[in-house]
Amino acid sequence: MKPKVVVVGSSNTDLVVRVPHLPSPGETILGKSLVIVGGGKGANQAIAAARLGAEVALVTRVGHDDFGRRSLSTYTSEGLNTDWVVFDDEEPSGVALIMVDDEGQNIISVAQGANARLEPADVDRASRAISQADCILMQLEIPLDTVKRAIEIAKGFAVPVLLNPAPATPLSKEFLSGVDILTPNEPEAEVLAGLKISDLQGANLAADKLASLGVRIVVMTLGEKGALTYANGQHTLHDGFRVSAVDATGAGDAFSAALAVATAKGLDLHSAVRYANAGAAISVTRLGAQPSLPSAEDVDSFLASQG
Repeated sequence: MKPKVVVVGSSNTDLVVRVPHLPSPGETILGKSLVIVGGGKGANQAIAAARLGAEVALVTRVGHDDFGRRSLSTYTSEGLNTDWVVFDDEEPSGVALIMVDDEGQNIISVAQGANARLEPADVDRASRAISQADCILMQLEIPLDTVKRAIEIAKGFAVPVLLNPAPATPLSKEFLSGVDILTPNEPEAEVLAGLKISDLQGANLAADKLASLGVRIVVMTLGEKGALTYANGQHTLHDGFRVSAVDATGAGDAFSAALAVATAKGLDLHSAVRYANAGAAISVTRLGAQPSLPSAEDVDSFLASQG
């Protein structure tokens, strides 16, 4: 049977421009042509999990506009359960403005739109799907009260909670104590732990702090260096894969989704993180968020080539 994953999160449309370098404040850069692709961390992770073989239900909000209708069509074509996609009557669909340089690095600004109106009641309506899930996956591009409500429902059914704390925002101990697996990158870990990370020792200390706040497992992504895990009192560095990066947009989403699917399948932590590292490595070799997300066959083939 397919593992079941519920994703509660954002839905955006990404407007992407390639530029030779990222602009400084006040600087105008002449870029290449505009590319319009689906995005939003919630939708990205839902689609990624579906492509990796999971049965996925998405809880999100979109506007009554072309972007919203286009998003719903995409989710249907990707095989997502869209029963809990809500069309908002007041706000437009979320939009992300993205610039990507020749090194694959990016800067992003997001207009939340309907995402800011995803409510705890929207999650309540999806409680049956959550009760049947092997894990629930969330991010922070939606109101914190909605994320908190989803955690409460999941814990009530003993469903593992995976939280990708992006964009970074301080979270209370009460909030974090409901999280089973937390997947911050280094800047997000700095915000959550209140510590500066400049080396592996700093990353270890930040992971310790997050665990002391109630998180059961910390999986900190370190870019091309891989990922650091902290579980059961032990730090482990999981090496990443060397690839030629084209666009880092969506890499964190590919990682979190792959980790969720691997967890839902019952893989051990080392195997799950290796699977997630492979998913992220593949994604950075492709342009765009959703177009870059790999399939299960992509990841299996990639891992086989690594020996």
